[in-house]
Amino acid sequence: MSFAIRLFLAAVLFLGSAGGLVVEIVAGRLIAPYVGMSLYTWTAIIAVVLAGLSVGHWIGGRMAGPDVDRQSGLRRLAGALALAGLGSLLALVFLNDLAVSLLASGLGQVTIVVLLTTALFLLPSLFVGMVAPIVTKLAVDEEPDNTGAVLGRMYAIGTVGSIGGTLSAGYLFISWIGSSGTLIAVTALYAVLALACALLAGRKAALAAVAALLVAGLPLVGTGLAREAFTSRCTVESDYFCIVIDDFAPYSGRPSKLMVLDNLVHSINDRADPSLLYSPYIHFVDEYARRRFPLDVPGASFSAFFIGGGGYSLPRSWAATVPGARLLVAEIDPAVTQAAERHLWLDPSAEGLEIHHRDARGLLQSLRPVPQFDVIFGDAFHDISVPTHLVSREFHREVAVRLKPDGFYVVNVVDGARNPQFLAALTHTLALDFEDVSVWREAGESTGFSPDGRITYEVVAASSAAPVSAIRSIFGIRRTWQRIRLADLMDAGAPSPVVLTDDYAPVDRLLSPVLFSSVSTE
Repeated sequence: MSFAIRLFLAAVLFLGSAGGLVVEIVAGRLIAPYVGMSLYTWTAIIAVVLAGLSVGHWIGGRMAGPDVDRQSGLRRLAGALALAGLGSLLALVFLNDLAVSLLASGLGQVTIVVLLTTALFLLPSLFVGMVAPIVTKLAVDEEPDNTGAVLGRMYAIGTVGSIGGTLSAGYLFISWIGSSGTLIAVTALYAVLALACALLAGRKAALAAVAALLVAGLPLVGTGLAREAFTSRCTVESDYFCIVIDDFAPYSGRPSKLMVLDNLVHSINDRADPSLLYSPYIHFVDEYARRRFPLDVPGASFSAFFIGGGGYSLPRSWAATVPGARLLVAEIDPAVTQAAERHLWLDPSAEGLEIHHRDARGLLQSLRPVPQFDVIFGDAFHDISVPTHLVSREFHREVAVRLKPDGFYVVNVVDGARNPQFLAALTHTLALDFEDVSVWREAGESTGFSPDGRITYEVVAASSAAPVSAIRSIFGIRRTWQRIRLADLMDAGAPSPVVLTDDYAPVDRLLSPVLFSSVSTE
């Protein structure tokens, strides 16, 4: 019996530790559709989960005093695990309401992330943190003459369980059953472990555990079903993004759809007219390119490299309107391409279109370092989540050597309307390898934003400047973009911009004023 008890306690510790880390990984995916993913998001999640586990360990240690025998210890384990399960379910049920309320509060994004993460995931982590001290105390009681070895074994089992939970969440469960399904599975796991502990503690404890779970759990499940909290918001949940496809026709008046990646509208495609570009920054690239190259001339050689595909709005447009174009796309997430094909009328077999599902820098470096592209378009920045390896000087050199003499590199940047420190660093770094670096903004883009609000800039780097300082759209929606002076956006005394390198690219720090600033809701 003693061996069976020791094995059971080890299993509870292993599975409880695994569940705690699964919740940590799932937390990032659950809140990403509301606040995106960044260094600050993961920092908040890890800190909150560790804080919950720490407080839980302390409380669990207080509950595992010398007077606690096997029966009372198992009852306390059953209670802690049941509460961990209810806390996990509670997070799922109230996620949407709480996130929407916080986003409407006008608080800064980092403040919202910290509050949202704390409210949803502190309690599940706290309750599961209570398990380890109680289990370890019971395990020591089973082998009182072998305390050191028992403690080492239990620490090792808990750590291995945490590793298993991390790997299974990241590589298996989220891809198979989605983040909501994964959290429901963890809730079920905690409930099963709680009932098993209660059964070993005795019939009365088991009946009490079942009654408590039913009384507390059934209303919560009913509330979740009524609010559709257990249904994923994602059309597709991939290894990288929560992909949402929505109908844009009510806004455009035409058959059209949009793609949202986590919390950001990435692309809007028109079914009948691929050249109709709804997104202003994508429309800008098309209009700018048509002023530098004869895209409508049959037989003209034109090639473009796309850093990120998303909804493939521009590759789809150029494949349909630019005869003989070579369009090479690096999209890291195959599920994004599949969603664009199924829902946004992308034809992956279109003439001249070549899609690679890999990191854009790796693909670019695999190509011969000779001039071969007229346009290289950086569209992999996800709101304020910026891959640092795509902004460094080393990467810009790879871009520069593959551009034709009259070609250009363009990238969209989200930063503050005043003192855009990341934008300043990026343009400063680009200027080290390009003769002309210009910043463009749609006319009226800052209207309706507070001075601390964020807007989208288009940065163009080339060997020669554009012949105009303003561009009025010729095709599609009527828009105007203006070339702006970065100095006009910076306050007096602003720090000198840094050079972004592979070794030093403090993107999150440079964007922190945008993240910490309050957002106007007017």
